[in-house]
Order: sequence, then structure tokens, then C-alpha cells
Amino acid sequence: MLRAASSGVTLAVRAQPGAKKTAITGVYGEGPAALLKIAVHAPPLEGRANQALIAFLAETFDVPKNSVELAAGELSRSKVFLLRGVTLTMAIAKLAEQVGRT
Repeated sequence: MLRAASSGVTLAVRAQPGAKKTAITGVYGEGPAALLKIAVHAPPLEGRANQALIAFLAETFDVPKNSVELAAGELSRSKVFLLRGVTLTMAIAKLAEQVGRT
């Protein structure tokens, strides 16, 4: 789900819009095809869920919102985000911290 990229890391996500709250809920799939499952409070209308995911990921990885880019899957539940300025080691640590809170 996490891969190093030239300007940061990419994160593969499986969105679940319309949830009661925005939170990481687990992993969708297995192995290299695994996606981070995130429940999103916003509905999947007019890009609201995508914007909510960007805000959530920016907060989770301690980066500004403009450092989080939706790279693929704008209209799909399966998405890929580019997190600029984040190293793979840092991303793994932040995800472990988030999973420990739930």
C-alpha cells in the first residue's frame, strides 16, 4: 500500500464514503495489492469524499493539504495518493501510530 516515489511516497487507499466518522478501519486485500481502508464521513458527491480524504491524510502524515495529491482513482473507491515530502520510513511510522490509536 505504501511505495517510495521520487517526490515522496504513494499510498493506495480503499475509501468507504458516507461513514459515521473519518478513520482508518483496516486493510483491504492482501500482499502487494493491499489497500489501506479508510472510512470517510463525507458523501461521494462532487468530490467531497476526495477532499475529506486529502484533509485526513494531510493531518495523519503531518503535511499541508497541498502536499497530498490524488494521483489515481478520482471516481473509484480504490485510490492512489501522492504524499510529497514524506519518506517511506516516516509514512510507516505514522501509520503504525494511527493503527495503535484504534
